[in-house]
Formats: sequence, C-alpha cells, structure tokens
Amino acid sequence: MEKKKFYMTTAIAYTSGKPHIGNTYEIVLADSIARFKRQQGYEVFFQTGTDEHGQKIELKAEELGITPREFVDRTAGTIRSIWDLMNTSYDKFIRTTDDYHEKQVQKIFKKLYEKGDIYKGHYEGMYCTPCESFFTPSQLVDGKCPDCGRECQPAKEEAYFLKLSNYADRLIQHIETHPEFIQPESRKNEMMNNFLLPGLQDLCVSRSSFKWGIPVDFDEKHVVYVWLDALTNYITGIGYDLDGSSEQFEKFWPADLHLIGKDILRFHTIYWPIMLMALDLPLPKQVFGHPWLLQGDGKMSKSKGNVLYADQLVDVFGVDAVRYFVLHEMPFENDGVISWELMVERMNSELANTLGNLVNRTISMSNKYFGGIVNNTNATEAVDDDLKATALSVLQKVSDKMEQLRVADAITEIFHLFKRCNKYIDETMPWVLAKDENKKDRLAVVLYNLIESICIGTTLLEPFMPETSEKILSQLNAPKRSFDDLSSYGLYPSGTKVTDTPEILFARMEVEEVLKKAEELNQEESSATGTEAPVIDLEPKAEITYDDFMKMQFQVGEIIACEEVKKSKKLLCSQVRIGSQVKQIVSGIKAHYTPEQMVGKKVMVLVNLKPAKLAGVLSEGMLLCAEDENGNLALVIPEKDMPAGAEIC
Repeated sequence: MEKKKFYMTTAIAYTSGKPHIGNTYEIVLADSIARFKRQQGYEVFFQTGTDEHGQKIELKAEELGITPREFVDRTAGTIRSIWDLMNTSYDKFIRTTDDYHEKQVQKIFKKLYEKGDIYKGHYEGMYCTPCESFFTPSQLVDGKCPDCGRECQPAKEEAYFLKLSNYADRLIQHIETHPEFIQPESRKNEMMNNFLLPGLQDLCVSRSSFKWGIPVDFDEKHVVYVWLDALTNYITGIGYDLDGSSEQFEKFWPADLHLIGKDILRFHTIYWPIMLMALDLPLPKQVFGHPWLLQGDGKMSKSKGNVLYADQLVDVFGVDAVRYFVLHEMPFENDGVISWELMVERMNSELANTLGNLVNRTISMSNKYFGGIVNNTNATEAVDDDLKATALSVLQKVSDKMEQLRVADAITEIFHLFKRCNKYIDETMPWVLAKDENKKDRLAVVLYNLIESICIGTTLLEPFMPETSEKILSQLNAPKRSFDDLSSYGLYPSGTKVTDTPEILFARMEVEEVLKKAEELNQEESSATGTEAPVIDLEPKAEITYDDFMKMQFQVGEIIACEEVKKSKKLLCSQVRIGSQVKQIVSGIKAHYTPEQMVGKKVMVLVNLKPAKLAGVLSEGMLLCAEDENGNLALVIPEKDMPAGAEIC
C-alpha cells in the first residue's frame, strides 16, 4: 500500500543576521510535526531554507565591505548550522540564490507578465526597508510601518505590479469554503476583515533602486521584488518548472502545511495564493500562523539587548531541553515567554524530576531488587488498571492534539503519563514490597508495568525530544516501537535486562549559576558580532541658543498608572507624578512596553510642552526616549534613584 504524502515547509529565514531562539522555534516546531507524521506512516517532505535577496542585504554587505553574495553565504551557513544543532530533520534546505530557483523565478515573472497579471507602472509611497514593503500613508500606523513599527521613507520609482484585484473574489470564496486553510481561526478573521474585504491594492513585484535581486530578464533595470522571489521557493524547491515540472513536484504539491510566523501571514494567505492562482496551480491545504516566542520584556531585539540564541541555550541546557521548552511553553494562539529563569524552573521540575527521576529510579530499583532483569510474573492487582488505561489512551490523545497542531498540548499528554507512573510508584511502594519475600512476584510486575509504560511514553516523545527518547530506550534495552504497537500493553520482552548504571538524563540546576554562565555567553556573543557599542550618527539639526534651551523644563516623573489608548495600535496613556502634580502623557511606545511594565518607572519628562490631543486623548507633556537605527525605543531614566519632580538640568 502506497504511503500517504505530506509536504510541509517553514518560512525561509532572512539572511540579515544570526537567528535568535524566537526564529529557531519555528524550525523545531516544524521538525516535531514532520517527525510525528513519519511515525504515523506518512511519506514526509520537509523543506526549509534561506531568503537571500533585497535592499537590506545589499546595505549590510556594503557596511561590511564585502559582496552581497559573500554576506549571504556566511549568514546562510550560520542559519543552517543552528538548524542542524537543533537536530531538525529537514529534507531540503533551499537558498533563493540557488541557480535553479533564480531561473524559475525569472520564468514565472515573465509568464505572469505575458499573461497580463503583471504590468509596468510607477510606485509612490512610504517604504519600510526592514520589511521590504511599500505602504500608502493611510496604511501607516502613527506614521510608521504597520508591520514592524519602524520609520518609513518616501519613495518613488518605476516598478512592475501584480494585479491582486484579478483574483481577490476567488480567494475570498476559497477562504470561506475552506475553513481549514488559515489557522488558527483568529488569523483567518484578521486577514479577511483587515485586508481582503476592504479591497486589495496591486502588489509591487519589482524594484529598480537596488541591484541585489534576481534580474527581470526582459527588463534588466529591474530586479524581482523579494516576496515573489521568496514565496515561490515552496514550489521551485520541489521541482516546479513551467517547461515541465519534476515527478517530485507532481507527487507532493499542493503543500499540506505552510508553517510561518503570524507576522508574515498576509503574504502567505493573500499574495501567495494569488500568485498560485495566476499560475493555475492548486493552493496549499493549510497555512498555520504560529505565535511569537518572546523574552520576558517583549519581542527579542539585538538593540534591546534581550536576545537569546539557540546555541547559547544548548550550551547550558542541552538540545532536547531547549526543544522541550520552546515546544511546550508556546500556547496555541498566544505568544509564549522564554527566559533563563523559566528554563531552569522547567529543567528542574519537568525534565529532571518528572521524567529523569522516573527513569533513573525505575532502572535503579530493577537493578537493586532483581539484578536488572525485568520479568512479567502476571501478579496483577486492581491498582495496575488505571496506569495501563492511561498508557493505552495516550496515543489517541496525542494524535488528536497533533492533528490540530496543538503541539504543547500533545507534550502535556505524554508527561501526564510520566506523572501517572510516578504516582503509581507512590501507590505500590516497591521498597515496601521488597521487604516481603512473598511479594517478590508482585514487585516484579510493578517494575515491569513501569518500564512498559515508560516505553510507550518514550515512543511518543521521540518527535519532540529525539535524543532523549533514544537514550531512554537504550537504557531499558527496549526496541523502538511503531505507533501501531502502542495500542497493546505488555510488549516489553519479559526477561530483558536493563542497563547496570542509569544515565542522568537531566541534572538539576541553580538559577544563580545559570545566570552567571548566561552573562559570560552574552559577552562572548557581543564580542563575536561586534555589538558591544553600536554607534548611530544623526543628521545635525539647526543650532539653538542657550535661551531656547532654557525655555524647556525637564523633570523626573514617576509613572503611577498606564493604559492602552483605545483605537490606537501604538499609543499608551500614562499618569505621571511630577512633584505634587499628576500629568497625563500619551506616548507612541506600545510596541515596546506594556502598561504593566510602565508602572513604577522613573522617567525623564518634558513638562512644559503645549498640551495636545493624540487619538482624541489629551497629552500634557512628553516622555523622552532613545531610538536606535531599527526604530526600537527605550525610555530615558535617571542613573540613580531620584525623587519624582527632581529637575533635570
């Protein structure tokens, strides 16, 4: 019987720098899904890779004094090494600088131009370099990029456009008749209500103001715009060709799953499906927009100094502990949080205690009481029934969760079995049974049941923690099982001998020691990447006189309350105590601080700014912030603890 096919992709990583753990989360999530599908019997093709063209790459290479090709070769190598470090089982690593991909993109562009779906025009609007996106003034949020919150620059240039309007109605109908197409459900509503239903503007698909891109072969002044280049990797990577596609493409397309971050959902659920419609190709079956993995103080940013890297975490905790954390701590729809402290807590409670200690003491008791020989003597009691029922039910529960891509919940079900094993030890008290020679057969069954249940849980654990699964089965001298075997209880061969010396799977850690190690790693990372002291040069403004400066009154303020401004994506409204008075100040810093983070901060305030209304809310001053080259903001705060109202002079 021919295997069912399953083709899945991640978004391709942009080669602007080393990926942090939030970026790495996606490849680990995808890997767990691919491994699970393989265990279910699917023929899986799992593709990932790197997105390597664009103005941002050209500028970064210029800053370093190297060619764009040298820059992307170096960065793509770094990205791939991290994907490999995390033990991800991808089948294809595509680069958008691959010759085959570039040739196919040129063919696709020309085909759509000849078909009339691409036309030549001029674009005038606001351009965000980091996002490689144009926006009209009405699309900006508080004057900044609606996607990343950074400054946009006015730009006008000749460009080619894709006629999105030609296919908008067809796409709306597809989404409405295929509720599984965009997941989770909330993401579908966002795309429909915010973009499709209000009406689509045609998409800019070429640029002429920089050169690092795939040339439009019939108009070499232009290079193919990044999204048409990047998105088509999902078909070129498996052999799509307008002149005759490969057997692999015919076998695996349409994709079963595009796994992407929620921030690029619009490109994958609107622009990409329309490109496919224009090429007369079927649409992917599902696009899943996963949430972000955040640091405790917000989205990771090098300039904020809150970036965690996978190789740093692996250096301290090991690969599988990091895999466990990023997979288990991410809610289905909401953003997850990671920190060194949280990692230590989960390492100690879940991995070292629930799982590691269970395996260790089960093997140790088998060695102590029976010389390591595990026998099923059939001396069963009623207390065994619930453990067996839990073990036999876990496959279906995990499968149901994975069908919905609820990976964190699937892992919880597996650890529920391990916790049930620990409870079984407390219920049966093997150390008491060992004191009674007449209870020897009963003791043997208790240990057999524990090892059998651990084998079942460990088999299911393999997609998420493959090295740990292999280590446990090796120590138990147990053969690897198929999912079909998990519907039967008692397959562990009676008379098998476990290892003489159980390996400690996960050692308990002290927070203070881990934080000290983390600081050392951060210093090494800063030295290696040259990020210790970034320098920003600003265009000088017109000189002012001393009298001009003295007209401004700066004081220390203490934020005593803060809330989001309704109907604004960027504004926070703070109540700021300055001496004996309280001023209400509205600030465009919602992307960088939550209201909870604001409360209690001592900040620098321009107190005699003329009051003005922002989004209908009165603002009576200004909080001063520093801004880096990427538009990230940090409140200016006093170096020492100063009283609210202290003059800044």
